[in-house]
Amino acid sequence: MLLYLPDEAATLAFAAGLQTTLAPGCVVFLHGNLGAGKTTLVRGYLRAAGYLGTVKSPTYTLVEEYALSDRTVYHFDLYRLNDPEELEWMGIRDYFRPDSLCFLEWPEKGEGILPLPDLEIYLEPEDGGRSVRIVSAKGMRTAT
Repeated sequence: MLLYLPDEAATLAFAAGLQTTLAPGCVVFLHGNLGAGKTTLVRGYLRAAGYLGTVKSPTYTLVEEYALSDRTVYHFDLYRLNDPEELEWMGIRDYFRPDSLCFLEWPEKGEGILPLPDLEIYLEPEDGGRSVRIVSAKGMRTAT
């Protein structure tokens, strides 16, 4: 599926739609250059899920955790990762639980360690907005 989102408001609305689609246990890979809108997308998802706190990029912390009523959302930014093995040292496998939802920016940096995604979202700046390409894995868990 390919979409064009003309501005930040459209990106937030698209992400709000994901909130009704993605079930706990899903793994979502976010692809795109710096400034493509990956963190904006996660913020839109969390706002739609009722999270009222600050949503920031985990560029320096590697992971941010957000507790919701029915799941925990983990937002990873692997941009600064030097070696995929670093994920093992931080206990990455413990984050992928049936009651969590994981968004991963720069997933290619964790290749060989990360589980396969349920959904991949590719964001690319275009004409003042962004194009979004969505690739769904077969058998994706969806919210009921």
